[in-house]
Amino acid sequence: MKFFASCGKGLEYLLADELVALGCTRATAAIAGANAEGELVDAQRAVLWSRLASRVLWPIAEFPCADEHALYAGVAAIDWTQHLDASHTIAVDAHVSGDALTHARYAAQRVKDGIVDTLRAKTGARPDVDVESPDVRINLVVRKGQATLSIDLGGGSLHRRGWRRAQGEAPLKENLAAAVLLRGGWPQAYADGGDLLDPMCGSGTLLIEGALMAADVAPGLMRLGDTLPTRWAGFDVETWKALHIDAIEREAKGRASLRPSFTGSDLDPHAIRSARENAQAAGVDDAISFAVRDVVDLPVQDNPRGVVACNPPYDARLAADPALYRALGDALKRATPNWCASLLCGDFELARATGLRAQKRYQVFNGPIECSLIVCDPIALPARDETQKRELGEGAQMVANRLRKNLKALRGWRERDGVSCFRAYDADIPEYACAVDVYTTTGDETWLHVQEYAAPADIPEATTRKRLNELLAGVRDVFEVPKERVAVKTRSTGKGGSKYGRFDQRSEFLHVTEGAATLLVNLFDYLDTGLFLDHRPLRARMALEARGKHFLNLFCYTGVATVQAAVQGAVQTTSVDLSATYLEWLADNLRENGIGGTRHRIAQADALKWLEADTGAYDVIFCDPPTFSNSKRADDFDVQRDQVRLLRAAVERLAEGGVLYFSNNFRRFKLDEAALGEFAHVEDISASTIPPDFARNPRIHRAWRLTRRS
Repeated sequence: MKFFASCGKGLEYLLADELVALGCTRATAAIAGANAEGELVDAQRAVLWSRLASRVLWPIAEFPCADEHALYAGVAAIDWTQHLDASHTIAVDAHVSGDALTHARYAAQRVKDGIVDTLRAKTGARPDVDVESPDVRINLVVRKGQATLSIDLGGGSLHRRGWRRAQGEAPLKENLAAAVLLRGGWPQAYADGGDLLDPMCGSGTLLIEGALMAADVAPGLMRLGDTLPTRWAGFDVETWKALHIDAIEREAKGRASLRPSFTGSDLDPHAIRSARENAQAAGVDDAISFAVRDVVDLPVQDNPRGVVACNPPYDARLAADPALYRALGDALKRATPNWCASLLCGDFELARATGLRAQKRYQVFNGPIECSLIVCDPIALPARDETQKRELGEGAQMVANRLRKNLKALRGWRERDGVSCFRAYDADIPEYACAVDVYTTTGDETWLHVQEYAAPADIPEATTRKRLNELLAGVRDVFEVPKERVAVKTRSTGKGGSKYGRFDQRSEFLHVTEGAATLLVNLFDYLDTGLFLDHRPLRARMALEARGKHFLNLFCYTGVATVQAAVQGAVQTTSVDLSATYLEWLADNLRENGIGGTRHRIAQADALKWLEADTGAYDVIFCDPPTFSNSKRADDFDVQRDQVRLLRAAVERLAEGGVLYFSNNFRRFKLDEAALGEFAHVEDISASTIPPDFARNPRIHRAWRLTRRS
């Protein structure tokens, strides 16, 4: 059985891992949650034990939902006597998207009406509504014309642990605190004898959550006590009782062996008073030492290992002073140089202000606030002797020399056109078959994306590894960037092109610019970064042509072409892709540029099917399909086989005088000029779309301009 667990944005991959650890057969990250496969017992265990989930939703019905009438009919068709009786109180939470239903509260009201009317007709009585503490909480999601009704097994938000008695000015949610601790490796650090420190502890959330983790206390125990989380008729009460008894036994053992390994301090005495009250309510006050203290007075810690978990102030209600962040960084380097730090900072610039070198960065959300979670392990890296620069080997020196030559050749073009993200090297020396791309952020930091082309099978692995290490040595010598700002991947080729998969779970996005647009790139998590550098001239050309017009972006990926068109003044944009991940990325890119509203439409769909069903007219269309796709959610696609069908459908959507730009990077692709010539004028514009940094590889892509044949 499949069910869904929701969480804050940025915690999805941690949650998926946690659900598997809790017994689910499988769990995959989704937007603001994870889709899990397992039995009801696994979902109930997650209600009791998940430290990261906000809600656990067990689906009971799915049905088409074109409008409010279909919604009511679908709800009324359910036999609600199988789920609750008229003596129960209910509440309905709703999340809707699409054009038919636009108001979540109204949708929730219609669900409530359907439940009440059905039960009244069958039993002569109706349940009451209790939005605060219902016996059964029901969740509605309407998306893409499909409604899903689920039982909220936890009865409400799971982030509430039940111990909070007092709170500071901006308390941290407990499940986000758990994520900060997990990213910092806290559970393992405690097992290895380490301590936990929060020098800006506020009301103590991180320390209390860390102590309860160390004591093996189930997050749901204090929240629920002896009560059931829901009175849904399908809830397995006997299984829950067994889970509850096991959790109580584990808690007793964990609390008995809990070490006093926790230290918190804050400059605000009221915050420390709140922290002590909360720790006492959680039963961990004997394990945590609190003190009123300025961070600059943080003493050197006796334990040589441990974790610093901290959420320094940053939102609109609290100070966000870079000097405070610098003081925090200096204090940690002095007091805990060999510890690991997991710091939840307001944004990337504040994280930089600490002066600490982060090995990993994650984008997370504290409520509506987008934050930067950095992990520094160790806090103080050994100082390098800059006077003794390591001598490069012959191979590394060759790479370094070629890079410097390329950078010199590209300098004038980059300065003239304001290019901050570009390709610096592309297998210029055949033995060192890698691509090196440079990304300079809006904060003027240089990051590198190194892609190793898979070596032929007859070259020994030891040889390829040696060559890659030599190339990386040459790269670091030229750019002088720390290794944590260098992403290294291997690009292997299978049927139809590259194999795209997830490489990491850092969720670390960098802000870069292209022209007038600000864009988000991710160098570590995927094979590609979200920005195809070779399409830079083509995007600029289309954006200018789309000014004051309607722009359609098919197979839009992260929507950079859409953003450029919108920034240049397109009156309407439509972007289509099958991937929810990339469409969310596109939405973030639009928000970064202050673009939103109904004029900029995003559609998650099979692009070819969507195109053949669409009736709109577009002045500029961009079509950059994959070479091959065999997604389970769409028909198989082969660009060589399906080109005529695809381009015919696209040309039919052109407005009077409109233009279609078609591009792909399949090296063996052959355009069917005879078939296309029946309905379109076709012009090969490839040469004019290759930028100077890809001049050595003019086959990086091909591009054509199509207009309708009259």
